[in-house]
Amino acid sequence: MFRVTFAVFAGLLGLWGVSGAALADGITGEAGVGVSYQPHDPTGSRYETRPIPYFDLDWGSVSLGTDDGLTWSALNTHGFTAGPYINYLPGRTANGSLRGLRDVSDMAEVGGFIQYAPADFWRVYAQVGQAVGGARDQSGVVGKLGGELGYPLGGGIIGSTGLMANFADARQAQAFFGVDANEAAASGFRPYNASAGFQNLTLTQSFEIPLDAKWSLLTSASWVHLVGSAANSSIVKETGDVNQGQVQTAISYKFD
Repeated sequence: MFRVTFAVFAGLLGLWGVSGAALADGITGEAGVGVSYQPHDPTGSRYETRPIPYFDLDWGSVSLGTDDGLTWSALNTHGFTAGPYINYLPGRTANGSLRGLRDVSDMAEVGGFIQYAPADFWRVYAQVGQAVGGARDQSGVVGKLGGELGYPLGGGIIGSTGLMANFADARQAQAFFGVDANEAAASGFRPYNASAGFQNLTLTQSFEIPLDAKWSLLTSASWVHLVGSAANSSIVKETGDVNQGQVQTAISYKFD
């Protein structure tokens, strides 16, 4: 829900030039800050609390969101949008129970998306991208398929439910879930070669509660279920968890 770093802002500068007309339309949407309680890494080895920004902003055909990153809707017709995107892919610090494994650096994710949203309250989408900025053997292909449905609950409260499936190629899967011979000797984890495919299913329930005309309270809870090669990782079996949770809250300000 609330994911963005300097890599996204660098991408913003890159797309700024293709959207001068969009900027003339002015910024609309919401921005804020909050806190998240989430797994330290995709294996669920431990949990931690992190401060987080929140963005849901539009400049004409350019959008900055905490889930989808920075996107440019180069195609927009009859509810279909498509174009390039750049997002943030968090890495992993191999300390604590992960000591002996390699660190995985934070990376940018660059690729393309397609979305069908004939109404404001629901959408289905797909993204495929390449992780860049990390070590060569840690930068693979990633993507996701998902859908989201929003609905009013009374009193100005808006709920939304989303389901998403994440996938990765073998190189990207190995970066987080694999254990090579050197790592096995240093960490004590059983050697494991992660393979390409779907990595997890994520179900998210969110609420937006208005505080006044401009300010809102945002809450979100997610259940993440590892599947396939990720679920069978020796890291997950020995110190992680196939079923993981994440809760987030933020205060946002609405721009007209």
